[in-house]
Amino acid sequence: MSKNLPESLVFSIWQHQLKNRPDMTTEDGEPVRVIYPGRINHNRGADLLDAVITTGRDVKKGDIEIHVKSSSWQAHRHHQDPAYNGVILHVVMRRDTATATRMQNGQQTPILALERYLDGLPVRWPDPARPSDACRLPCHQVLRYLPVSTITGFLDHAGRKRFLSKAAGFRADLSGTEPGQVLYQGIMTALGYARNKLPFRELAARVPLRNLESLAGDKAGYEDSLARQQALLMGTAGLLPSQRPGHWRHEIAPADAWVEKLERLWASAHQTEVMDKDSWQLSPVRPNNSPLRRLAAMSHLVGRHRGKGILAAVIDKIAETTLSQGHRGLEELLLVATDDYWASHFAFGFRGRQLVPALLGRHRAADIALNVLLPFAFALRRRSRPGFSRKALDLYRQYPRLAVNNLEKHMSRQLGLTAALVSSAARQQGLIHVYRTLCSQGECHICPLGNR
Repeated sequence: MSKNLPESLVFSIWQHQLKNRPDMTTEDGEPVRVIYPGRINHNRGADLLDAVITTGRDVKKGDIEIHVKSSSWQAHRHHQDPAYNGVILHVVMRRDTATATRMQNGQQTPILALERYLDGLPVRWPDPARPSDACRLPCHQVLRYLPVSTITGFLDHAGRKRFLSKAAGFRADLSGTEPGQVLYQGIMTALGYARNKLPFRELAARVPLRNLESLAGDKAGYEDSLARQQALLMGTAGLLPSQRPGHWRHEIAPADAWVEKLERLWASAHQTEVMDKDSWQLSPVRPNNSPLRRLAAMSHLVGRHRGKGILAAVIDKIAETTLSQGHRGLEELLLVATDDYWASHFAFGFRGRQLVPALLGRHRAADIALNVLLPFAFALRRRSRPGFSRKALDLYRQYPRLAVNNLEKHMSRQLGLTAALVSSAARQQGLIHVYRTLCSQGECHICPLGNR
């Protein structure tokens, strides 16, 4: 076979023709069997996420990276990138290095070379019409053999289990932490998206809510309180321009008054220990999802509710809202639009071509309402408000569909489901729960959709 194969063809050969073969072995001689093939990664990191394989007697869960040659691992500098430390199998067309691949953390992952299995096999180029999911999964195209009511009932049940699991996590936090801080930590973690969840949560611990609320509640005006909060958050995070010289994409203008103000406030503050600069993933991140903009949004949320506090605002909103319009009220509580520095900047010195006033838009607000506010409220169990927890659960059940993410697309293709079946946010959450607790754990044998 040609030595100039594109990686897309190697990917297709693996996905559609070879990954289900029972006789494959790694270059170290260990037998390999794919239990769950994972899902395509649309972001930075390995090609396939959350795969489950067996090598010899071991079950491994993690990612799969695919190359034409095994030496491409180093050529692409994956051996220096922590994003590839979760790789459990390096699939290549041919091996031209050692029998195992070394990762950034010093661990090794086995290599599987495909060329030995191609004799007599008609190689097919990628076909967008052919699904990349393993057609041999027991649940593939489940609508063909299960009633719709069985599938929707299963998704409703899974969605409830995911909600209760999140509530249990908040309840555990509430046992040793003030409710306002627990809520704040949950919102901050959600603002981090998948890439920066952990550093946002760490920052929430380093800069507690009470510190931000004290800055928002002093005698300074609203703009000054925002500046003080942002200086504390961004300075502790290590994200100010002075802390990352040369990092930000454009030169900071000499007359950039807002940047100068934040730097001055941070320099004069009683500083906390600054986070490690490697904690943050700043690229590739969509400009509007910049951690700087999300931290600015948090300062606005705290400032907006500086009268009674964000905790009381959330409790009152859930208690007072109707079930039919509850989702709108919760989202409006979280929406943040601004006309300040961040309306025209994605990062320090990075000015947008047009105004981008939404620091926290409706899609992200809906996600936080569903995954943080409601399970937190369920866990809180306010004795002074009878039926408060039940109200939170009912709001969750009636929450309309959210924007579709890549994980939901993957599961809908795998199961053959339509948007008409996944008709609520709770069912979307049910799909995520099935993926997290069954598919990516290799638990097909206990899944009701697989054991039809």
